[in-house]
Amino acid sequence: MKKAKNLAVTLAAVLLVGSLAGCGGSNNAGNNAAKDNSGNTAKSSDAPATEKAADPAEKIELSFWTLGNVNYEDLAKEYTKQHPNITIKIQNTGDQTAHHNNLTTALSAGSGAPDIFQLEIGFMERFISAQDKFYNLNDYGAKDIQANYLDWKWKQASSKDGSFQLGLPTDIGPTVVYYRTDLAKAAGLPDDPDGFGKAIDTWDKFATVAKAYKDKIGKPFVDLTDLTYNALRDQSADEIYFSKADGSFIGDKNPQVKKAYDFTVKGIQEGWISNVMLWSPEWGQGMSDGLFAVVMGPAWMAGNIKSNAPDSSGKWKIAQLPEGAGNWGGSFITLPKEGKHPKEAYDFIQWMVNKDNQLESFKTKGLMPSIPALYEDPAFKDFKDDFFGGQQTAVEFGKSANRVKPVYYGPLHDQTDTFFKNALKNVLEKKADPAKEWDEAVKQAKTLAERG
Repeated sequence: MKKAKNLAVTLAAVLLVGSLAGCGGSNNAGNNAAKDNSGNTAKSSDAPATEKAADPAEKIELSFWTLGNVNYEDLAKEYTKQHPNITIKIQNTGDQTAHHNNLTTALSAGSGAPDIFQLEIGFMERFISAQDKFYNLNDYGAKDIQANYLDWKWKQASSKDGSFQLGLPTDIGPTVVYYRTDLAKAAGLPDDPDGFGKAIDTWDKFATVAKAYKDKIGKPFVDLTDLTYNALRDQSADEIYFSKADGSFIGDKNPQVKKAYDFTVKGIQEGWISNVMLWSPEWGQGMSDGLFAVVMGPAWMAGNIKSNAPDSSGKWKIAQLPEGAGNWGGSFITLPKEGKHPKEAYDFIQWMVNKDNQLESFKTKGLMPSIPALYEDPAFKDFKDDFFGGQQTAVEFGKSANRVKPVYYGPLHDQTDTFFKNALKNVLEKKADPAKEWDEAVKQAKTLAERG
């Protein structure tokens, strides 16, 4: 029943994109030139005749759907203090699939979409073609701030010719190894980042260390299956599940996907991967209680660790993943066309993702900035995080970002990924045969691709 429901949602999303694709947004609304907190001048195009000049005393409420562990509510409060006529109502969702499906439903129905929407990169392909359902941020001056951001990041939310900009860049998600220094030391492992990183600098060495840790400490080395699989999956070269050329399913032919699957199965069978689920209370409690020593995740995962395990402050550090890095996540801020106040919404979002506020998001939630000028800024690279034992965490995130090889996802990535995650879950919880589960996941992915 659940699979049928998921498939229905998937098909609805595909139908939505197919029916909405075509003409780009034609709204040419703009705002007056203004300086953001980083000192950049953000200039917008002239407002069209159809849009009335905003009354600065007019009370305006903006709805903002955010995703995951971010500090955007705090930034919204700061902004509304500076703009007392603006109210920003935030709805936060922890489930990224539900978050994006809710927008799909609203856009399809023609009502219920927010003024501002945080769009995760893994879902970009679902919405980038539905340009007539979003405001073109180039009409509001986005091109004037484009040079401030990573070029590859900016282009992820651009039409092929660059004329339409769906969203403004927020964070990126270069992946690292978060580890408990106290548990590493107890197992006889180096507890400094360089030493720990060298001990696990290949996946074979990682597996050997993980098994030895389990044998000595009697607890899992790694937190869970999903993040283990992701760490290797995202090291794919250029493509993961789908071909950039024609969108066909190629996951079963991608050696990195099979390597990720087999490595995770090995961890399950040898007992060094914990039997908890991503985002579950048990996962969060495990961080605090020392149920496992390692969490492999993106830069923004630092915020989740801090929130879940505040009492473990000072016991964590960050090292590099074996054999490279991936980029999991990162998002964009978009303006669905149902919003009645696009000018005011754009003013807020361009302020929210400026240099100063991306630095603040990094310091409070570990969101890796997409503004490269920050990478050499002492306020960023010299920042020492007490939670991570005073480590200069930005340096490690920067190392990882430089190892990332961006890959193509495709519009069906998330649904396809779920098939392989469910296969691993069955191996973990039901002791299912890994080969049969792999074959079933491939079959499901091929069926979805054919229908898509």
